[in-house]
Amino acid sequence: MDALAFSQTVLVSGASGLLGAGLRHALEVRRIPTLQLIRGVPHAGQLRWNPADSSTMGYRDALEDCAAAVHLSGASLVGRRWTAAYRREMAASRIGSTLALARLIAGLRRPPATLAVASAIGIYGNRGDELLDESSALGDGYLAELCNDWEAAAEPARAAGIRVMHLRFGVVLSRHGGALAKMLPLFRLGLGGRLGSGRQWMSWISLNDAIHALLFALETPTLDGPVNMTAPEPARNAEFTRVLAEHLRRPALLPAPAFALRLAFGQMADEALLASARVLPAKLQSVGFRFAHPTLQQALEAELG
Repeated sequence: MDALAFSQTVLVSGASGLLGAGLRHALEVRRIPTLQLIRGVPHAGQLRWNPADSSTMGYRDALEDCAAAVHLSGASLVGRRWTAAYRREMAASRIGSTLALARLIAGLRRPPATLAVASAIGIYGNRGDELLDESSALGDGYLAELCNDWEAAAEPARAAGIRVMHLRFGVVLSRHGGALAKMLPLFRLGLGGRLGSGRQWMSWISLNDAIHALLFALETPTLDGPVNMTAPEPARNAEFTRVLAEHLRRPALLPAPAFALRLAFGQMADEALLASARVLPAKLQSVGFRFAHPTLQQALEAELG
């Protein structure tokens, strides 16, 4: 798909989230129309969609001739304990919704050429200092299995001849939402600190680079399958903590011990907060994508000023 094809509409789910709102704005700047799938009352440019209820999918004509579909919705993977009920919510909102959307667009007379589905670097599991790219083996654990099933749910679209990309996002840095926004109040009070030993690798990407990499991927027909959406210079958690504290001119003297994180969050702490994933954006770099913020210092400077 080339840029010319984007005179057509881009279908977006999860358009109200951090990535979705950024993508909508970027498309608006390019004067590319979007059609948003939402769960609430629809307004202009929106369609009400409930993935669990096929009766709300009787608007196939409105979806014909979209240039691409971008699926970004889903319950958060971090920030709360993975109870049995929340695991069901994560699976339904990510695996179930991806399967529903893939089946929906696969059944169109004129389907989009591309389906881009948000995934996560949690698919690699806890890998210590190992350098990871899109060719690396998948990891172990609940989060890795969830991500694997989540990506597999897009298979109906691929079987219909649609190009499918699994966008494996690292930590997206933005003062408006996500992990960084939650960290800022504590760090501004001088109450921040490393998580556990701080030796675990954090693979991150600035919000600006995440949005532009997504658009670049849509416009690059040679990209297919998994695509790591991370900056080229991952950082250890202790380094991330230090750089953020220095940028805010505050101390970072209060680490969160691993045992305390496990008490608060259970398995989520081990597989998300304390896990180490040193992930490189090999595919993006191989096709010439240029990061505006390749280093952590540049990303924080751009985001926080």
